[in-house]
Amino acid sequence: MKKLLTLLIAITALALVGCGGDADKSSGTNAPKTIKVGASPVPHAEILETVKPLLEKEGVKLEIVEFNDYVQPNLATNDKEIDANFFQHLPYLKEASSSKGYKFNHGTGVHIEPYGIYSKNIKDLKKLPKNAQVAITDDPSNQARALELLAKNGIITLPKDKKATIYNVEKNPKNITFKPAGAPSIPKILPDVDIAIINGNYALENGLKPSKDAIYLESGEGNPYANILAWNSAASGKKAASIKKLDELLHSPQVAAYIKKTWPNGEVIPAF
Repeated sequence: MKKLLTLLIAITALALVGCGGDADKSSGTNAPKTIKVGASPVPHAEILETVKPLLEKEGVKLEIVEFNDYVQPNLATNDKEIDANFFQHLPYLKEASSSKGYKFNHGTGVHIEPYGIYSKNIKDLKKLPKNAQVAITDDPSNQARALELLAKNGIITLPKDKKATIYNVEKNPKNITFKPAGAPSIPKILPDVDIAIINGNYALENGLKPSKDAIYLESGEGNPYANILAWNSAASGKKAASIKKLDELLHSPQVAAYIKKTWPNGEVIPAF
């Protein structure tokens, strides 16, 4: 009888351990998955903060890692230090992938940050003096974009059969001098040049209001420079599903409403 009682206790104990193990596995399965996304502070990280609670309802936690340049987010995504990034438009991603060999997937456009021309010296581009100094980004895709703004205003003429750079401008009647620099630094050198061509996110980060402070602002209509979510093509299974759910929510009515409310003057424009 004593042996039988001992055996029953042992069986019960094993059963309880088994149940506890299943409970732990179950809680692990049900625990929210975490994806880590790199983003520029403004407006990308702010938009992601809006998506956070929506994504958590889907069982996915979002960790936002802020970057202050255009190089590190793709490097970190490629090295799998982060799962995805949200800071760039498709022409920039294509240029970076071509030169660096990145293999990324991407979503469709979420928003547009209009490029603007800013000046501390003039209020009208028609007043741009001869021999003016122009601060412009040194990355190829955005440099071509910036040059297009000058061409639209008749300041320069660009080649029609090749990608525009500061080195292949066909006509430069005002003899302007280009001052290429990293995109984050351009707002800081604005006081030292006649005009500076600044991307929307860096304008906002440096206290500029594009709709008010830019002497010329890029149109959002038909704009090919919508910002996208990009991720390593090696992502698979639940990780890939979580990233795609994030991309889906970035195109939700809640995000469109947030963008319109936060930037009512068109500093940031929904692209969907």
